This record gives sequence, C-alpha cells and structure tokens, in this order.
Amino acid sequence: MNSSRRPTGWLSQLTLTDDNGETVGGVIDHRLTRRALINEFRRGRLRREQLCDAHPDLVRAAKNFGDATGVKCPICVQDNVALVTYVFGPRLPSHGRCITKPHELEEFRQLAQHTEQQRNTEYSTDQSSSITYTAYVVECCRSCRWHHLLRSLPMATAPKSDTESTRRRSRR
Repeated sequence: MNSSRRPTGWLSQLTLTDDNGETVGGVIDHRLTRRALINEFRRGRLRREQLCDAHPDLVRAAKNFGDATGVKCPICVQDNVALVTYVFGPRLPSHGRCITKPHELEEFRQLAQHTEQQRNTEYSTDQSSSITYTAYVVECCRSCRWHHLLRSLPMATAPKSDTESTRRRSRR
C-alpha cells in the first residue's frame, strides 16, 4: 500500500487541535449558507448555471486531489462531492496552496505556530496585526461543477495570556 495515499475521509473529519488536544477556536462553518442556497435552487429561485460555476482549477483539484465523500451532490444528485483544501497565508501564492497530502496540513499548522511565536518575540505583542495561515475546505462536484465553501480554519492561534495559562495549570 502506498504510504503517500491519504485515508478516505481525512478532510471531512478535519479538526485542528493544540498541543493539549483541545480544538483550536476560530473555525467558521458555512453549512447554513449552503442549506439556504440549496433550498433556493429547489424552490426554483436560482438556476443551475448560477450555482454550478466552479473554476476549472477547482474541478481539476477535486478530481486529482480531492477527498471523496459519501455525500451526493445536492444539485445534480449524480455524483458524490469531493473536498478540497486550500491554505492561504504569508509567502504563499495569491491563489493559495492546494493541500494534496494529509501531512501537509500539519506542516502548515506547525509553520504558522512557529511564525506566530517568532513574530511575538521579535516584535510587539499586539495581536490585532497578526498574520496567520488559514485553511479553507471547499466541496466540489466533479460532474456538474457545484462548489461551496464548507469551513475555514485558522492554522495558528494567539498565545494565551499569563492569567489564562496560570488558570489552566491550576486545574490540572
């Protein structure tokens, strides 16, 4: 078995955790918007052409690198959607970086944390200008070109303040 082959469902179960195993905050889920669009389509208020307009590069990524799911496309109901993840951040191309292997996402998370720690020690501790990597998980139908952003996940979080760290240590 090829070790570079990712396990089925690795993106659909994607959650990011810190070193203590706690889920990282800031995850934005877009399922309600997805549901609203699908409902509008089924009521006849949106045409298929308005929804099925994925960029050819996204469809290509879904075919070649996407994580196959058991979820039928809500528009054509012929094919299952695939999940594609892109990471955006400093020193990456403006179109982001498509994640093609499971270990790449962990590498970006570690890089983002390292960059954040470096920035905090070298510069001010002002978090308002924080630059981090963000992962975007997009579902895409390879048949009809339906696509929708499912969620976005920060790859690094702001460090805890001293009082929060002290409180956490005292609970252990």
